[in-house]
Amino acid sequence: MLNKLELPWLGPLADAWLGAAEGGRPAHALLLAGAPGVGKRAAALWIAQRRLGMAAAALPGYQHPAPLPQHPDLHWLRPLEGKHTIHIDQIRELVADLCLTSYEGGAKVAVIEPANAMTGNAANSLLKTLEEPPGDTLLLLVADRLGGLPATILSRCQRVTIATPPDDVSLAWLNRLQPAANWPAALAMAGNAPLAAIEARERLDLTDAMARDFVQVAERRQSPLDVAARWYQYEPDFVLGWIVRQVQQCIHRASGSAGSACAGSVAESVLNRIDRRNLFCYLDVINRVRSQPAGSFNVQLTLESLLIDWAQGLQHCGNKFIRGGVLPIPDGKVNAS
Repeated sequence: MLNKLELPWLGPLADAWLGAAEGGRPAHALLLAGAPGVGKRAAALWIAQRRLGMAAAALPGYQHPAPLPQHPDLHWLRPLEGKHTIHIDQIRELVADLCLTSYEGGAKVAVIEPANAMTGNAANSLLKTLEEPPGDTLLLLVADRLGGLPATILSRCQRVTIATPPDDVSLAWLNRLQPAANWPAALAMAGNAPLAAIEARERLDLTDAMARDFVQVAERRQSPLDVAARWYQYEPDFVLGWIVRQVQQCIHRASGSAGSACAGSVAESVLNRIDRRNLFCYLDVINRVRSQPAGSFNVQLTLESLLIDWAQGLQHCGNKFIRGGVLPIPDGKVNAS
């Protein structure tokens, strides 16, 4: 078990919140957005604890394993066990609880995470509460991606985007957790998000193997279907996020950015046969899939589609689109989840 460590890159957020609270201007609905692993949930817990008078720490902190927040006036809403979405009955129950008198006679706080897991009906049932929270209520919405949130939710929240910290800040913090670990590689694999790098470090061998697969599919030395079958065994969000970072690196390299690398060792001949515009299209397709709720698309067929496109040099990527929440399969195949 690790000791609780403060997250120094969240200092500006903490200062802004404390300043607004002291000035009597705290938001009643806050949307914390940013890449996975930048500390949004830690920030939400810290804000909730400050509002409820539970914490005196100057900065949000990280602790593993993460403690479950316990307070009668703190409501933490997540998808139910075995489910991928937050459904309307959960929101209705939350709204009813928030209308009750506070247990301690003060503030109430509700945290919804991930907010983009709410179904459309669930999001609609929250709108009135977001606009006019009952009593002294604070609503905190946490989202890794904003694509799944309707505009009606976004317009009713004060948005705070938490950026990934500079590498030197992240590496200094990670080295406090475990000195001499291969944090630079883990941080790069995690898209420069320090908390995500903790898990990424345990997957370095796996991602090295995935990088070899990705290169060999591009060079047509491995079957996209065989690679998709292997990758299907891993968490979909991890695999799709990893592909996104490889494509981003390829875009940097195709744009002539110094020091960039594309999946480690993709040959120039492979990269040269891919139109840079199609790299952006490919990235957009993957991000649109990622914005959909888990369980709403056929993962294996989606991976097959993406890897077939990669093997074909993204020649047909310009014709891709998301239909009915599912990624179509090339060559006329139908993706039925």
